[in-house]
Amino acid sequence: MKDAMKQTPTNLRHLLSDATNRLRAAGIESPQREARLLAAHATGTDLAGLLRIDTVPPADHATFLQILQRRLHHEPMAYIIGHTGFWSLDLAVSPATLIPRADTETLVEAVLEHLPDHNAALRVLDIGTGTGCLLLAVLAEYPQATGIGTDLNPDATRLAMRNAARNALSARCDMLCCNWADGVMGPFDLILSNPPYIPHADLNGLMPEVVRHEPARALDGGTDGLVAYRALAAILPGLLAPGGIAVLELGIGQDHSVPALMHDGGLQVLEVRPDLGGIGRALVVKK
Repeated sequence: MKDAMKQTPTNLRHLLSDATNRLRAAGIESPQREARLLAAHATGTDLAGLLRIDTVPPADHATFLQILQRRLHHEPMAYIIGHTGFWSLDLAVSPATLIPRADTETLVEAVLEHLPDHNAALRVLDIGTGTGCLLLAVLAEYPQATGIGTDLNPDATRLAMRNAARNALSARCDMLCCNWADGVMGPFDLILSNPPYIPHADLNGLMPEVVRHEPARALDGGTDGLVAYRALAAILPGLLAPGGIAVLELGIGQDHSVPALMHDGGLQVLEVRPDLGGIGRALVVKK
């Protein structure tokens, strides 16, 4: 490490230029911005604060080289930094869960439209909660709501509880480690789920950041990508309250097959809401 530090300039501008070139050569998108994000994290500041820095101290330089190497191996930036933004929240992340995506915010938008009373005392269930992003975003919007998040991975439920505390929402939710909603008693006014939906054969074609680092169990939707939706179609009618809705995330091209499964399970399709890219992303159903 000492030799590497002698060979690498401590001048920030030179450091960023070298890192940008290395990130570009590794096939990282937006390499200049990524280099700046890494430098900000290594120096304990943000992008605005980075503008006031001319040189990088040796200890921060060493940290920068370490995390740069991780990013060159396509480890997601969120895992390196340890947190990410979702809706109005700042969430801790770890390899135990998927990293929340902006596309998933489409589900929150759908909830707000279909349940316009922000003072409603909703009872909410989030199946496969991961970081807790969906449940916590909804609780932040509905101050009288309470909720339960479930996940098969105990590390995920622990992370979700940390995120609840991080965002001052832990008094209104519980996180349970279980399969789907086993042992959970309804009814619920709102059920959320971002289930595994990638067809198994497509997993290796995903971006290196995803296939190498994010948990496969949270991605793999079986042979046709619909295994989780079949399970949800079987349990949702028994968990929904009269007048309640479920909002599910969809993968690309699933905006016909999944609504058909829900219809066959006795659910009425209210909407398939597109994300900003025009992909049918949020399926809204009721009993």
